Amino acid sequence: MVEGSDTSRLLLKAFGSSELLPERVNLTTRSQFQGLLGTGSTPTLINEDISTYRALIPKKSNWLIRSMSVAPISLDGDIIGCLNQGDVTADRFSPELDPVLLAQLALKFSLCLSNVTAHEKLRLLAFNDPLTELLNRRSMEHALKQEFNRAIRYNRELSVSFIDLDKFKLVNDQYGHDAGDKVLMDVAKILSRYTRESDILCRFAGDEFVLVLPETPVSQAESMMLRIQEEMASTPIAINSHTLYQQISYGIASLQVEKSHSYPSLLKHADKALYRNKKRTA
Repeated sequence: MVEGSDTSRLLLKAFGSSELLPERVNLTTRSQFQGLLGTGSTPTLINEDISTYRALIPKKSNWLIRSMSVAPISLDGDIIGCLNQGDVTADRFSPELDPVLLAQLALKFSLCLSNVTAHEKLRLLAFNDPLTELLNRRSMEHALKQEFNRAIRYNRELSVSFIDLDKFKLVNDQYGHDAGDKVLMDVAKILSRYTRESDILCRFAGDEFVLVLPETPVSQAESMMLRIQEEMASTPIAINSHTLYQQISYGIASLQVEKSHSYPSLLKHADKALYRNKKRTA
């Protein structure tokens, strides 16, 4: 699969939880791909110099391949990768053979992937923020409600952090909204690096983010947010010829501390804590 394209990113996201992915899929650059196969869509049959095409074969595979077929896969006219088949015999995919059936197989495979990407795009629109690709507010509130009810039922820890970008309006005013969008995306990436699989991270609205931390006491949540705050303050964000250091403020609410009776109340406590912190440092 050619890395870097929107389509390959969507497909990898759709199949990201598959344990077979590292065994069956290999990523290559577009220049490397075109250097081996050109820009055409006709399948290539190979039974000599197989090692030359090693970049197209998943790294974890240890197959003894003596011949292979490479059928380019395209979506919306853009070649995004290839469907490869290998055999231990040299004559299975001899270049003298007619690849017409392989071309038909590649077409059907392209149609299947097209359906997957269309479904993934719809899912992203429904549940994710289109700019940062984090969960949107509606999805977060649904997940927070479930975590809140679980924490109440089993008397478990639950913390929520409300996060806000400091002086973000100045970024938009001075550098434009495209620069502001880049800052939001970079912040989302940093926040994502700190989240565990069980955590819930969303873009709440504008320059506000919410991080839901199940099984996390307030002291642990505070320690985590301090590390994030320090990294944000020291991470340069390139905007054209300028370099920005976007700082954040946060407020934390814990179910065990606040004794909230509903998830909106817990979220409101975190918002109030954020407001107090911003007022204190203003």
